[in-house]
Amino acid sequence: MAIKDLDWEHLDFDYRVTDKRYVADFKNGGWGEGVLTDDPMVQINECAGILQYCQEVFEGLKAYRTKDGRIVTFRSDLNAERMIDSAKRMEMPPFPKERFIEAVEEVVKANEDWVPPYGTGATLYLRPYMYATNPVIGVKPATEYQFRLFATPVGPYFKNGIKPITICVSDYDRAAPRGTGFIKAGLNYAMSLHANVTAHSRGFDENMFLDPATRTYVEETGGANFIFITKDGTLVTPKSDSILPSVTRRSVMYVAEHMLGMKVEHRPVRFDELKDFAEAGICGTAAVICPLGKIVSDKETICFPAGMEKMGPVTEKLYKTLTGIQDGEIEAPEGWIHYIK
Repeated sequence: MAIKDLDWEHLDFDYRVTDKRYVADFKNGGWGEGVLTDDPMVQINECAGILQYCQEVFEGLKAYRTKDGRIVTFRSDLNAERMIDSAKRMEMPPFPKERFIEAVEEVVKANEDWVPPYGTGATLYLRPYMYATNPVIGVKPATEYQFRLFATPVGPYFKNGIKPITICVSDYDRAAPRGTGFIKAGLNYAMSLHANVTAHSRGFDENMFLDPATRTYVEETGGANFIFITKDGTLVTPKSDSILPSVTRRSVMYVAEHMLGMKVEHRPVRFDELKDFAEAGICGTAAVICPLGKIVSDKETICFPAGMEKMGPVTEKLYKTLTGIQDGEIEAPEGWIHYIK
């Protein structure tokens, strides 16, 4: 076994076909045995539930090669639990937590050569997903589903790495007040695509979505949660029933409170208080933590004192601690790291 010969330090965040992926089918009321396959193609009926009514959920997590050469995953149990919650909301049969974790392990082991070398900034991104497979013409849940999990090596989510980004306040809503914003379903991300393309065409890196009911409170971007740092060093994260419960955000909150001794507040955040924060960033599996330098709305531009040119000092400390845990440089809280090899 040998690590693939790629330009690891210059990878972008794109899909690359790797050696193996995991597949399991749900039929006759139960999940069948999962298998590894080298075929990346999916064949489904033209009337499959996923094509007609978007019945699908997914997850995203990563495998890392640590400083001592081991291969690990980060808090995969939380991804399994979140996918179960997503499936229930979409009237889909949850894929068992233990089997989810086993599938992750099998796929990482089968694609060991694709796990990037330590210190390159690249990771092996893992995408578990589940979708309705049997024909459904009436509006109702399907009865058959497929769970799949593939791996692909990726670089940083944003092209500028961890340099500060500039975002705009979107004119669109990401999720309905009592909708599906809190689960990881493809339909939520489809809703954000037009807003993202619009933002990019205007020269912005991302959107800030506000609450759809009052457009008063901060929610999230199209694919990441927000974090804010007050002038006295308190970590503040927005709270809303339509925000996805990010594994990274929850981990950052724990790191801040229990490892760095910071005060942490998880609460609704008004847009009109953003100008009072010293630092800001977005966090998620793909982005990890990316500093936020500027927010532009149709009424004002908010620049954060620490973060216009580089990552602010508190955000940087959070970033280095979290990535240090993932890379094996800092001892992880119990249960956070799953050793594959």
